[in-house]
This record gives sequence, C-alpha cells and structure tokens, in this order.
Amino acid sequence: MRSRTSIIRARVGKREFSAFIAEAVERELRGQVLDEYLADYESRKGPVPEQARQRARQVFDEVFAEEGEWPAAS
Repeated sequence: MRSRTSIIRARVGKREFSAFIAEAVERELRGQVLDEYLADYESRKGPVPEQARQRARQVFDEVFAEEGEWPAAS
C-alpha cells in the first residue's frame, strides 16, 4: 500500500509537492476560520441559513484570492 505522501507526489509531481500541501493547509485553515466566525455570529444572533453559509464561504474565498494574503488578526 502506498503512503499518502507518495500518492500526492505521483499526482502533483515532486517539485510541486510543497506548494500543493501549503495550499491544502491554507484552504483547511480558511475553512476553520470561517467556521469560527459563523459560530460566533450564531451565538450572538441565531442560526445562519445554509444558503447564507454557502455565500459567506464564497465571499470569504474571493476576498482571500483578491488579497493574496491572510488578513491581520484583530
């Protein structure tokens, strides 16, 4: 059985491995940050409808793509 690392390397190439992993980790962290924002909002204002959650995720991803960097923590 092949390791996850070898499967990823075979798929994206040895040279692109680190960039692929960094991008995957960034996507995961962005998702976690958005989930934290939404949980905070819900604790103060109540449930967020699924359609609004999806739109928030889309806007959040667009902002990160435009900025090219993570926003400063407040």
